[in-house]
Amino acid sequence: MSEFVPVARVDDVPPGEVKVVHARDKSLALGHCEDDTWGAIDNVCTHDGGVLGEGELEDCLVECPRHGARFDLLTGEVRALPAVFPVNAYPVRIRDGVVEVDVGVPTKPLEIG
Repeated sequence: MSEFVPVARVDDVPPGEVKVVHARDKSLALGHCEDDTWGAIDNVCTHDGGVLGEGELEDCLVECPRHGARFDLLTGEVRALPAVFPVNAYPVRIRDGVVEVDVGVPTKPLEIG
């Protein structure tokens, strides 16, 4: 069941940027891709627990600032090692200039390591 939660204003995250946001009990990496697509994934690198929201965003891929693992901002899939396990991805919508993330989607426990 959908449960969209406001996490930021559109102006808070310029295109090409990613930042840490909180939605209910979740810490998320919220990104605004250069093509104006928005995405949100769990804010933890499954390689060693790094903070993805402090990384770089390029081509809708979030790069972990610790060891360079890359995750697809829209699907949570791993796109570059050393991480091998995906993270959860969350639907994002924009309403009246507010970015909302759906924390009601089914998620899987994360595997780290």
